[in-house]
Amino acid sequence: MIRLICWFFVVSLLTILVFAGISYQTAVTSTIVEESSLVFEIKDGQSLSQVVDQLKRENIPVDGHWFKIIAYVNGQQDQLKSGEYLITQGMRLPELLALFVSGASRQHAITFPEGWSFKQIKYALRQHPAIKKTIDALTLPELLVLLKCPYPHVEGLLFPDTYFFAKGDSDLSILKRAYTKMSQVLIQEWETRDDDLPVASRYEALILASIIEKETAIPSERDQIAGVFIRRLRKKMRLQADPTVIYGLGEKYHGNIRTRDLLEDTPYNTYRHKGLTPTPIAMPGRGAIHAALHPAPGESLYFVASGNRRHTFSNSLESHNNAVNLYQKK
Repeated sequence: MIRLICWFFVVSLLTILVFAGISYQTAVTSTIVEESSLVFEIKDGQSLSQVVDQLKRENIPVDGHWFKIIAYVNGQQDQLKSGEYLITQGMRLPELLALFVSGASRQHAITFPEGWSFKQIKYALRQHPAIKKTIDALTLPELLVLLKCPYPHVEGLLFPDTYFFAKGDSDLSILKRAYTKMSQVLIQEWETRDDDLPVASRYEALILASIIEKETAIPSERDQIAGVFIRRLRKKMRLQADPTVIYGLGEKYHGNIRTRDLLEDTPYNTYRHKGLTPTPIAMPGRGAIHAALHPAPGESLYFVASGNRRHTFSNSLESHNNAVNLYQKK
């Protein structure tokens, strides 16, 4: 009788082990998503059990029992990192656990185009649903301190690019990356600048580059426009750049520059004031920065929009006035 009981116990144990093995193999070899990928978010402070419960609530077919066992066996029960994860087609349970432990969360993107102002950047950051909002409560001086920026404004000091980030990253962290990249680009371009330019610092080069950026959307024209501005600066002539007037007008600008706008005395009105503006007026790209530091040679002192986003360049005021009559006044 005792032998029979022992035999029954052994058979039962073997049966349990066999079924456990089959269950384990099924759990670790079955794909979680068959057709399309899906997104799963682990929130700050969630435990392993809470993550398993959330997987179940969201109808993600993961065997929670084996998920926990594998995590504990590997000592990973407390290593799951918060973030938004992409569960891809064909992924299996061990791969999912490794993903959650790695912290390689799903990446979002935000793009700052060349020529944007800081106001436009702030609006884009505010509208992005995956970004944690922190800078709206900051004053400009407070923001400058956090960026370790020695200049009077952050305008123009953020590099135009596409920045990738995880959900929950702050707007300040993205601004810091853009500020660092612009600083690096400025240093690189400044080191190779032409000799005897009438710009005394990297910041002045950035100001000039921002005006060039706003004056033309044609890359091949940047060095020509830079040449005009450099020659004007050398001759102590006013730059007379419309984009600086527009920037100075701020909310008063409604799409057309009027004669009275050219006469309005703002610090940015280069029809009223000689030299560069107090700060950049936009984010210049590397192309505009390079052009500011490598202007095209020549004698032209004027340019006017001539259609198709291009400009006509003139050496004399008479030629320029003729071009204005031809292309602007018709």
